Amino acid sequence: MKKLARKWRKSPEDDLSLPTRDDNRPIDTQEQEELVRSYERRQAQQSRLWRSVFAVLLFCFAVLLVYSIFQQVSSPWELRYHAYFMEEVDSWMIICADWVAVVACSLSIVGLLHDSRYRKRRIWYSCFIGMMLAVFWLYYMLRLPRFRWDVIWLPFGPLSGAGISLYVDHLLDESSEEIRKLRGYMYAFKAR
Repeated sequence: MKKLARKWRKSPEDDLSLPTRDDNRPIDTQEQEELVRSYERRQAQQSRLWRSVFAVLLFCFAVLLVYSIFQQVSSPWELRYHAYFMEEVDSWMIICADWVAVVACSLSIVGLLHDSRYRKRRIWYSCFIGMMLAVFWLYYMLRLPRFRWDVIWLPFGPLSGAGISLYVDHLLDESSEEIRKLRGYMYAFKAR
């Protein structure tokens, strides 16, 4: 209980001091370098992990869309979420819209996983394609006699996937930038 009371009474100035070892001297340049390298390694691992997780989710959605295309080609209007549009849209338009959604998901996946200078551009292209798909599907959804909430994923699935990919990419880039700043803040200290 006394330890907890001491921690609560600890002044905020204590948290603003330079990192030290054993609280009696600043850490030297080599220790700083090791600390920053460990942060860089951890950040690289986390980046790979989260980019892979969201890429797998998008891949699963793309597989669902490919299944949907296959079903529409082999037995048109059998799937309920396609059957709603039987009177409004031709079968080939549904197939094309699903292929465009697969392309949007693929661009997001490539943008997340491939570390190139065009990474962000691919994710932005995916966002624009997702917006066009959202307009297409919403137009036909609003023409239905009754609005169907169970197919709201058709217009917003690819757009949401691209938006989430863009957000994940931004957060991971931001954390990389923070570590680069930390490297710039390293101070020179020579042990005696």
